[in-house]
Amino acid sequence: MRVGIVVFPGSNCDRDCCDVVERLLGQTAVSLWYRDTDLPALDAVILPGGFSYGDALRAGAIARFAPIMQAIARFAQEGGYVLGICNGFQILVEAGLLPGAFLKNRSLRFICKPVFVRVEHHQNPYLSRYADGEVLSLPIAHGEGNYYIHPEGLAHLEAHRQILLRYCDPLGYCAQDANPNGSMGDIAALCNPAGNVMGMMPHPERASDMALSGGTDGLRLFQSLIDRC
Repeated sequence: MRVGIVVFPGSNCDRDCCDVVERLLGQTAVSLWYRDTDLPALDAVILPGGFSYGDALRAGAIARFAPIMQAIARFAQEGGYVLGICNGFQILVEAGLLPGAFLKNRSLRFICKPVFVRVEHHQNPYLSRYADGEVLSLPIAHGEGNYYIHPEGLAHLEAHRQILLRYCDPLGYCAQDANPNGSMGDIAALCNPAGNVMGMMPHPERASDMALSGGTDGLRLFQSLIDRC
C-alpha cells in the first residue's frame, strides 16, 4: 500500500504519520510537497496536523489554495481515500471537501491533552476495526477545533451517518464537560457522503505506539484503512 503524506509550510506531524505507515505498519509512505500539481500512484492521502502557513487568517484558510489541493480533490472525487488530521481536517473543510467550519475553541485557549471519543459508525472504512460505542483515548492539540455547522447541516450529517467520532466521557456519555472545544454535536470526526474522505481533530498517529504514547487506540484506524485498500 502506498500512502501519500502532504507537507505544507508549517506541517509538523508529517513525520509522525510516516513513522506509523512505515515502521509500525510496514507500508510505503510517499512525501508530497504542497507545490505538487499531480499525485503519483497512491492508495490513500493523509493531510497531517500542524500549523500550515502559521494558521494565518484562520486554520487551513491559505493551505486550501496550495497547488496540490486540486489534485487531492480530483483523487477524492475518483474514490481515493483522504484522511485529514487536525490541521488536515481544517484544510479539508476550507477546501469544501467536508462541510462546516471551524471556530476558536470555546475557552479561546489552545488545548493539548488526551480526550475520550466514542465510535459512532464502524461501517466506515476508517473504523472497521472498532466497534460502535467503543470509547477511545486520543490526544488533541488545537486552538481552532470548535466545529460548527448550521442545524440543518447537522441533521443531514446525522441522517447520512457521517458523524464518525464524538467527544465523550470515559463511559461513553456525551456531555458539555467532556467536549473540550465546544464542537456542535460533540463532533470529533466526520466523513463525506461517500465515506472516503474523513476529517478528525484528535491525533491517531500520536496514539499508535505503546512505547511513545502509552496507548494504541489510534493504530486500528490506519489498519482499517489498509484493510479497505
